Amino acid sequence: MINSKDVKIFCGNSNHELAEKIAKYCGAELGAVAVMKFEDGEINIRIDETVRGRDVFLIQSTSNPVNENLMEVLIFIDALRRASAKSITVVMPYYGYARQDRKANPREPITSKLVANLLTKAGATRVMTMDLHADQIQGFFDIPVDHLQALPLLAKYFIDKGLHGEKVVVVSPDIGGVKRARKLAEWLDCKIVIIDKRRPKPNMSEVMNVIGEVEGKIAIFIDDMIDTAGTIIGGADSIIARGAIEAYACCSHGIFSGPAIERIKNSALKEVVITDSIQQNEDKRLDKIKILTSSEIFAEAISRVVRNEALSELFEKKIM
Repeated sequence: MINSKDVKIFCGNSNHELAEKIAKYCGAELGAVAVMKFEDGEINIRIDETVRGRDVFLIQSTSNPVNENLMEVLIFIDALRRASAKSITVVMPYYGYARQDRKANPREPITSKLVANLLTKAGATRVMTMDLHADQIQGFFDIPVDHLQALPLLAKYFIDKGLHGEKVVVVSPDIGGVKRARKLAEWLDCKIVIIDKRRPKPNMSEVMNVIGEVEGKIAIFIDDMIDTAGTIIGGADSIIARGAIEAYACCSHGIFSGPAIERIKNSALKEVVITDSIQQNEDKRLDKIKILTSSEIFAEAISRVVRNEALSELFEKKIM
């Protein structure tokens, strides 16, 4: 709960549902703001209450439409800065452009660094986000970054379903996700399996090998995001073909672009568990897709920042 009268919480248009839940957990109301557009698509923001000398938390995921939501948050930050807000913390449950975190090929941009520069230059004094695609993105900022984790939330869901112990294996869909898979395996007290894949081009993957024993096991895939779902679906098919009893998938960010929903609907996956870091339209809500709210995690993190308390306790295993 936030007791300070000097704290304001605002949100943009990308995830109003999550923002309302966060504000409710904090015992606050969302600030009054009007987000409008000119006829040519230019964004105009008018803050309808004073923020002078206040600590402001601005909730906005840069999800689809990514560029529009990113521009909206930059303009929002500028408006808050010019209105003399004491501090501006951008609460970005999903950080767009995070996949472009390095130069994998010549003459490529490092767009996640560019976005960090834009947020800082606009006037953000702190960023709070969840499960970045790569941890090193925190180093792209010269302001404090609170990197929250959905792992305890996801782990608790599977533990409550009785999916833990020797009958379960946690599957990393690629080599880069081994660290994430190992952390979930520690929570679920089980072993991990690694899928060796290659990417001929973006949003396309091919399973080459499966490292580990899956026969007779319940497999739980974990990733930071599911975009077109090709990686997860291909991995699930490979695991089932090798004797796994069931396959589940979980991730922090359900992007669900293009054929993702249809692929999930027709896949071998029994359930896909995501958080509400990205607001899902009705056409993306299947019985197979379970949405867990991350609002309590963000609300507690905001409260701890206001009280100058440590955030690390939010991710310790004791909350099991």
